[in-house]
Amino acid sequence: MKNIKYWSLTCAISFFILFSAYYSGTHAAEFAQLGFPEYFRIELTIAKIIGAVVLLFPQVPVRIKEWVYVAFSINLFSAFLAKLNTGSPVIGIIEPLTVLALLILSAWYLRKNLQPN
Repeated sequence: MKNIKYWSLTCAISFFILFSAYYSGTHAAEFAQLGFPEYFRIELTIAKIIGAVVLLFPQVPVRIKEWVYVAFSINLFSAFLAKLNTGSPVIGIIEPLTVLALLILSAWYLRKNLQPN
């Protein structure tokens, strides 16, 4: 059962991150409003795609997945701060924190799956 919870959360997070990569890749003006340079948008888009795909492959070592979780956590918290400081609507400010909570839960299930029953 905990495997189903882990994969459900991981798939949802990967979907959100891939959608976020698509959005930041195609909406340069909105990304620029947050105060980031153009080259960072491109780097972030590529990194999000790679990280989301890494999470979906069971063959990837757990240590690498943990680092992807760390990188996504930093990314989501940075998105929260950027949106908070640029006057985004409340739903836009809460969104990264909600995904961050799901990300933490997914990482917890990853660790829990490694423990023997």
